[in-house]
Amino acid sequence: MSKSVGFIGCGSMAECIMAGALKSGALKADTTYVSNRTESTVERLKKAYGVRNGTPCEVTRACDIIILGVKPYGIADMCQTIKNEVTQEKVIISIAAAISIETIEKNLPASSKVIRVMPNVPALVGYAMTSLSPNASTTKEDVDLVYSLFEAVGKVEVVPESSIHAVIGCSGSSVAYAFLFLEALTDAAVHGGLTRVQAQNMAAQAVVGAAKMMQETGKSPAQLKDMVCSPGGTTIEAVRYLEKGGMRSAVIEAAIECMEKSKKLEKQYN
Repeated sequence: MSKSVGFIGCGSMAECIMAGALKSGALKADTTYVSNRTESTVERLKKAYGVRNGTPCEVTRACDIIILGVKPYGIADMCQTIKNEVTQEKVIISIAAAISIETIEKNLPASSKVIRVMPNVPALVGYAMTSLSPNASTTKEDVDLVYSLFEAVGKVEVVPESSIHAVIGCSGSSVAYAFLFLEALTDAAVHGGLTRVQAQNMAAQAVVGAAKMMQETGKSPAQLKDMVCSPGGTTIEAVRYLEKGGMRSAVIEAAIECMEKSKKLEKQYN
């Protein structure tokens, strides 16, 4: 990417995006800028990635794309801080949960280009799932540019902002659900006699393989599950037990609770 990109607020999520994009070559260190309130974090990032640094206003002035990674409660104030540096050509990206496009627009110059983005942490290893929700001021070229940036660290979907809560429940937070499943599966395999390292490797590869099959075959999860469940076999016995424990219902209800919490936070912060 020939554009310069600035990260204002570089916590774990923003760093995952930056690290993944630098690793893939989508970003170049000499055109990537960071600004963070903790000086030790800035020094660590500069040393680790070779990126440049500056104040929020300096980063905004220097960059074509500005990614706001500050906490939700700090987004409005940060927009006020940088607003005099935001021109019509710049694209402002927010990765903050719960902050609406309207709130960001209110604190920036009129007709500013804003894209609300919901990524997840596998950006660090190039397997993120990211949603983009652009405002009315962005052009197709703007969206394509941001799409290409996040595509470098995983898969991307453009969705209306009204769908953002479903995105959070389905992909933004669900990585944690997967880690819980993997942890439990690993413990079971250790109980069965595998070493923890062996168990972790096998569980992780099984889940990666299952996800890849779903992506590449186009089959539904139900169809793929049936391919594994031989009549009277071990897998259908395990599935029977999971159904007895209400696994699907628990996952559905957990994701819905996640979405409802997201809606409550959005009302709180906007």
